[in-house]
Amino acid sequence: MDKTLNADPAELAKFSDLAHRWWDPESEFRPLHQINPLRLGWIDQLVPVKGKRVLDVGCGGGILADAMARKGADVLGIDLATKALKVAQLHALEANTQGVAYREVSAEELAEEQPASFDVVTCMEMLEHVPDPSSVVRACATLVKPGGWVFFSTINRNPKSFLFAIVGAEYVLQLLPKGTHEYAKLIKPSELAAHCRAAGLQLDSTRGMEYNPLTRRYWLSGDTSVNYMFATRKPAE
Repeated sequence: MDKTLNADPAELAKFSDLAHRWWDPESEFRPLHQINPLRLGWIDQLVPVKGKRVLDVGCGGGILADAMARKGADVLGIDLATKALKVAQLHALEANTQGVAYREVSAEELAEEQPASFDVVTCMEMLEHVPDPSSVVRACATLVKPGGWVFFSTINRNPKSFLFAIVGAEYVLQLLPKGTHEYAKLIKPSELAAHCRAAGLQLDSTRGMEYNPLTRRYWLSGDTSVNYMFATRKPAE
């Protein structure tokens, strides 16, 4: 493997070990299944994906990529976790999902190979797992066509997010496997906004995501203090 690859082997191993559970809605990936309709709805509201060429960076087992393909998008999902990709491919076969393909390649490598090739790029719940998030943001900006959209979602870094996203979600409620997130790798919206500006992306809108442990319900809001999403655009030439 390329020594300069922007990936943490421990992070890849973590998700590969859980790969067989990606499509079990009651597994450790239950939160992803629950938030997926919210994420997809927000994306599709801003830029209807039907008929668009879409790239999902860090696609994992394909939960979002598969859903976008089912909306009529032509989707490529990329990841570096081999087992998770195999699960995504297997699910697409079993579910007979049309219009989705998967590749084991980094965003940076694909950016060199296919610059300005996609109408929409999504990079969800991935930036907090890589050594250099700014490199991924730059790659996403390179991959999207002028006038196209890039969506990011990640977790804020502050005492509240530590309490909710790590202590609460991983240890108290056990919504996620322990060790899923490292506090030091979480990203403040101001930091992500700076990465986007440096990559030539303009921030269009933001959304927060909240969770009620009693009703086990997620919803989108204006509160970006824990989970949040960015919609950015690459200026048209």
